[in-house]
Amino acid sequence: MKIAGWVLSVLIGLFLAVASAVPKFLGIEAALEPMEVVGWPVKYLVLIGAIEVGCVILFLIPRTALLGAVLTTGLLGAALAANLRVDNPLFSHTLFSIYLGVAVWVALWLREDRVRAVFPLLR
Repeated sequence: MKIAGWVLSVLIGLFLAVASAVPKFLGIEAALEPMEVVGWPVKYLVLIGAIEVGCVILFLIPRTALLGAVLTTGLLGAALAANLRVDNPLFSHTLFSIYLGVAVWVALWLREDRVRAVFPLLR
């Protein structure tokens, strides 16, 4: 279970860092266009990328993983709200934050005994 949790955690971390944050740092069109669609100024692109990287680092360090998961959930909630506000497609854009957030918590649950103790699957 712990190995599966770590594999999922690393995949989530790679996605948030490489597929989401790096394009923001580089100012790639794939990062600029969604910002324009949801109405966020481009000047916040690097800040949002840095917040994503910070959340990933906290999530991947065992001692701060819970804080990282909570902060990542907040970040994903903001993304969901922004996509919902502009009426982006529901299942592909708006709910993607929910899918990713569930994956974050499943990964943490799999890798952390203390989280499983608080949220047992069976009693």
